[in-house]
Formats: sequence, C-alpha cells, structure tokens
Amino acid sequence: MNRRNTLVKHSEVLTTTDYFLFKQIDGNRQKNKLQLSKLKRSMAENYLFTVIIVNERYEIIDGQHRFEIIKELGLPLNYVICEGYGLKEVHVLNQNQKTWTISDYMEGYANLGYPDYITYRDFKNKYGFHHQETMLILGTHFGDAKLIDDFKKGLFKIESIKNAELLVKKILMIEPFYGGIRRRTFVKAIAHLLSFDLFNFEDFMHKLKVQPTALKDCTTVEGYIELIEQIYNYHRRDKVNLRFRTR
Repeated sequence: MNRRNTLVKHSEVLTTTDYFLFKQIDGNRQKNKLQLSKLKRSMAENYLFTVIIVNERYEIIDGQHRFEIIKELGLPLNYVICEGYGLKEVHVLNQNQKTWTISDYMEGYANLGYPDYITYRDFKNKYGFHHQETMLILGTHFGDAKLIDDFKKGLFKIESIKNAELLVKKILMIEPFYGGIRRRTFVKAIAHLLSFDLFNFEDFMHKLKVQPTALKDCTTVEGYIELIEQIYNYHRRDKVNLRFRTR
C-alpha cells in the first residue's frame, strides 16, 4: 500500500500493513508483557475494529500495545493521524484509560505461569493481607515505588517463603489480642522489631496475655513501636528501649 500524504485531516481512518512506517515516541512508558499477552489472545480469537493514533511523524501516540500485536499477527492496521500530537497527549490518553490494579497484574502473571506470582497469589489468598503488607511479609522493601513498578512489569521476586511463613504465623498469634494485625503500619512495626535480637517475641506474647487489651490502633509505625515498648516493659526491671531501634 502506498504511503499517504501526512497532511490529512485527523478524522480520516487509514489502513495499512506497512508496519515499518510507525515508531514509538521517545519518553512513552515501556510495553508490558502481560498486556501484550492478553491482547494477543483476544485479537487472535476476534479481531474487532480498533484505531491507532499517530502524529505526522508516524510516532504512536495511543495504541502501542495493540500495534505490536497487530504487527505480530499480520493484521490490517487502522490508524488516524493527529498532527501536532506529542508526549503530552500520550500522557493525557494514558490517564484517561482504565488503570490496572495490583490484583489485575497478580492474576495476569500468575495465569501466565510466573512462579513467584503464583506463590504470591496463594500466600495472599491464604492469609488475607493486602498487597503492600503481603510484599513486606514476603521479604521485599516496604513501600518502595520501584517495587510496585517491578511488580507490574513481572519482575517481582520472593526472597524467602520460609521466612515469610514464620513472620506471618507470629503476626497471626497476636490476633486474639488485637484485631488490627493486617494494618499496614502494624505489620511494618512487627516486621521491623522482629529483625532485632533485642526484641524477644515470646516475652512480648507473655506480656500480651497479661495485658490482653493493651494493643490499640496507631496511625504510624513509630506509634505502634512506642506502644509495644510499653507492653514489653510491663513489670520488667531491665527496661528495653525499642524506639531507638527504628530506622
């Protein structure tokens, strides 16, 4: 098919199989393997009408995942040229699209057979913690934005399932005395304290049994650690300062 003149009104839908016309715009987000896999399966089964938006330089403004699958399957590519469009319009279009949740990525990669995601899903379903708490328990860096980004890209790795099981079992032992064990700040506080020899979990459980209603909701990790320190030092001669152990 002959290349069209780029000076066309952007309401005209063009069709081609000359995929080498098109290119990715600099600064656009990386392609996601999970989205590509889902799209390929869907388009191979039923190729519905869809349109890719490009600018006058044939840089893809919207539809780069669809473009990759259309090219791979050798399907006709429908596109519209919007002159003057650039990275700003890419961002606007991305923001207006449905945002994938962490659960969407978890299910998608698990269904694709990624072993760490299968284990992650089983662990989360078994113990009922939210995603960030589950990531913390499984041994990754809590609240790290790069971690979330890696999770979406299929790069998530579990450090030690054995250590995760030990940690979550200790947290669950506290549940008869406190219903907020799945709160993010509480999970982080307990995981932090258990990383130090100074904190003896058996001693803490003994003090909880003596003070079964002492644990209350706190808004911060530091607040939980201060409260746990008070419980831990109840009737203790050699007081232990846990607050200065925080990072």
